[in-house]
Amino acid sequence: MIFGVLKDIKEGEFRVICTPLEVAAIAAAGHTVLVQKDAGKAAGFPDEAYAKAGAEIVETAGEMWNRCDFLAKVKEIAPSEFGYLRENQMIYCCIHPAGHPEEVQAILDSKCIAITAEDSHRYGSPNCEAAGKQGALFGLESMLTINGGKGKFVGGFAGAPGMNVLIMGGGLVGQGALSVLYALGANVTVMDINVGVLRMLGDRYEQKINTMYCTKEAIASILPQTDMVLNCVKWPKQRKDFLIDKEMLKLMEPGSVLVDISNDDPGAIESSHETHHDNPRYVVNGVVHYCVSNIPGAVAHSTSVALASETLPMLLNIMNNGLTEACVRDGFIRRSLTAYKGYLTHEETSGIQGRPWIRPEDILGIADRALDPAPPATTTRSDNFIKL
Repeated sequence: MIFGVLKDIKEGEFRVICTPLEVAAIAAAGHTVLVQKDAGKAAGFPDEAYAKAGAEIVETAGEMWNRCDFLAKVKEIAPSEFGYLRENQMIYCCIHPAGHPEEVQAILDSKCIAITAEDSHRYGSPNCEAAGKQGALFGLESMLTINGGKGKFVGGFAGAPGMNVLIMGGGLVGQGALSVLYALGANVTVMDINVGVLRMLGDRYEQKINTMYCTKEAIASILPQTDMVLNCVKWPKQRKDFLIDKEMLKLMEPGSVLVDISNDDPGAIESSHETHHDNPRYVVNGVVHYCVSNIPGAVAHSTSVALASETLPMLLNIMNNGLTEACVRDGFIRRSLTAYKGYLTHEETSGIQGRPWIRPEDILGIADRALDPAPPATTTRSDNFIKL
C-alpha cells in the first residue's frame, strides 16, 4: 500500500501524524511511504530524518493526494483539500464530522473512505491529555497582569493566597489539567456528573481537592470565589443550553480567566468562540477568555511523538490486514469509520445532522462475525438507517 503523511495546514497547527520512527516501522512492514515536504519540520522532524527512515519526500499536496492509497494527518480536511478527495482512497484524521456538515458532504460526494481519528483511541487520545495539561498552563499565562488577568499566582506567596480553580469535567482532559494545577499549589474544585469519577479523583488526591456534582446552579454558587474556570466537558451537540451563560460571568471578579479547552460549537460556554495561537484571548463581561481550538499544537514535538506512537498500531492494522479485517479486529477503528464509498457510517453525525447512515459492520458485510467490541463514541443515537 502507498501511505502518505500529509502536512497539516490548519492555522496554528504544527503537529505531524507520524514521526520518522513510525515511518520506519511502516516501511519495514513492506509499504511505500510518501511524506509531504516539511510535514514534520515545525515539530522538530526534518525531511532528512524521514528520508533516512525510508520515506520519499514529495513537494506538493496535489501529488500526495494523487499518488497515495491511504493518507493521514492530524486535523480536519480543509475546504481547500475537498477537491483532492477521490473514490476508494482512505483518509485518517480528526474529522469531527458531527460538527462539520460541509466536510461530511465533500467526503460523501467523493466516495472516499474516511476514518475520524478522535474516535479511534482505545485508551483516550494523547491530545486530550496534552490539551488539559497545556490548557492549564495557558490559563495561568492568561491570569498574568500583562495579559489582562487579575494577576494572582497559582500557588500563592507568603501572605498571599493562591488561586481557586474550577475544572468542569473529570475525564482525560480534566484530569490532565488537574495534575498540573494541583502540583503547582492551586485550590482546585472538580465538577462532573459521574459520582464514581469524583470519588476516584478524591481518593487519588487524598481528599485534598474539592469535588461537586456538575449543575448550572452548583457552578453559579462558587463562581464568585473562583479565579479560573477550565471547561473540559464534551457538550452534546444537540443541546442548546449552557453550563455558563454570559450573565453568570458577572459573578466573577474582573480579570478572572475562563479557558474553554473543549471548544465545542455549540458548547457549554455561551461566550466562547474559537481563537488561534496568534491572537488567543478576548474579554467578555470582565472575564479573560482563552479559547484556542488546537492547544496541543503549541507543544507540537511532544504531542506528535505521543499521538504517532498510539496511532501506529491502527495504521498498520489497516495497511497489513485491509480495512474490513481491521474493523473486525479493532472495534475502535470500526466505530471511527465515518464514510465508506458514499455512505455515511457515523452514528453521531446521523443523529446531529439528520443524515441517513448505515452501520460499519453492515456496509462491510461483517455483522455475522465475532467482532472486537467497543462502546459507542458518544451518547447520540440514530435509527435513521440506510436500507441497501
